[in-house]
Amino acid sequence: MSMMVDRPTQQLRTVQVRRHAAPLRRERPRLYAIDGIRLVAALMVAVHHYAGSRRVDQPHNSVWGRPVSDIMPTVFHFAAYGWIGVEIFFVISGFVICMSCWGRTPRQFFVSRVIRLYPAYWFAIAFTTAVLVAVPGVWDRLKLRDILLNFTMLQSGSGVSSVDGVYWTLWSELRFYLLFMVVVATGLTYRKVVIFCCVWGAAAMSAPVAKFHLLTLAANPEGAWFFIAGLALYLMHRFGQDLLLWGILTMAWLMGQRELGLRIDEVEHVSGWRGSMVIFTVFLLAMVAIALGATDRVRWKWLVTAGSLTYPLYLIHYVAGTTLISRLRDTMDPRLLVALVIAAFLVLSRLVHRFVERPVARLLKRGLDTSFARLRNASA
Repeated sequence: MSMMVDRPTQQLRTVQVRRHAAPLRRERPRLYAIDGIRLVAALMVAVHHYAGSRRVDQPHNSVWGRPVSDIMPTVFHFAAYGWIGVEIFFVISGFVICMSCWGRTPRQFFVSRVIRLYPAYWFAIAFTTAVLVAVPGVWDRLKLRDILLNFTMLQSGSGVSSVDGVYWTLWSELRFYLLFMVVVATGLTYRKVVIFCCVWGAAAMSAPVAKFHLLTLAANPEGAWFFIAGLALYLMHRFGQDLLLWGILTMAWLMGQRELGLRIDEVEHVSGWRGSMVIFTVFLLAMVAIALGATDRVRWKWLVTAGSLTYPLYLIHYVAGTTLISRLRDTMDPRLLVALVIAAFLVLSRLVHRFVERPVARLLKRGLDTSFARLRNASA
């Protein structure tokens, strides 16, 4: 019976033995196609919030003044499905987190998440709050104490509203990180990640009927299966496909379609289940193609830049963008206005990435590395 091996590690080990040289770090090729899909998902969410959500389709809404389906019906028909971009983000997150922390220690994993999440997030809170102060009337502004609590990214766990409603997804991400940290601490292997997917899936499946709040909080049934799909896809990418991984992915697809239906019924109310399933299924098939190497020849450098825009764009587009639309809605064609607002936020996202995310991330990394080194030395 053949043993499951970590292909990149096995290849590196072979090279080292043959050359009798010092260990070399093998850089894995970047998956450019994922950067492209991330940008598409972010644009889907932005268009949905501007021209396809239930809020902007209400009579006398504060953004457009009347139902957006009356203003631009064709755009609304497609934008109504843009919310699926969030579920796409969750799948990609499962894939990328598993890939980026393979072979890392818990400390490295923790530092990588802090420097990735917080710099742009802190800027987004300050920027959105400034917009709400400058242009009141569209969205309610939180109390100062609640705004300050938002800087922790833990407001959802404290029952406090977010400065911008899109931050709810960060609470799902954080719970995923905490769960996955357990596996990272033991050393990632194919077997451990598969077991993690199965155990987490069982917990997410049981949580709604168990009516045990702590289980529901930890298992995150609304997002779990999308993250699990991403984990299974990465295992396919790293180790190759097999029936077990296809089974996990199929289970994630079946359970995911139910979560899509629940979100339509309870939150969105503007799109249909069948259309949502078509979009989600096409995306999963695209991710399978990426995982199995069908897009390895895609190496367009601009996709790296595109991928870097997605997180800042997601954080800053909603409240600030709809506020801007409310002030400019009578000045130009609504479709042109949506396009210009999105373009403006893409430019701002580029600036945030270059002048906020990168320099602040470097400072945070330097400070955290020093802190952990001090902690380690103190323990010794």
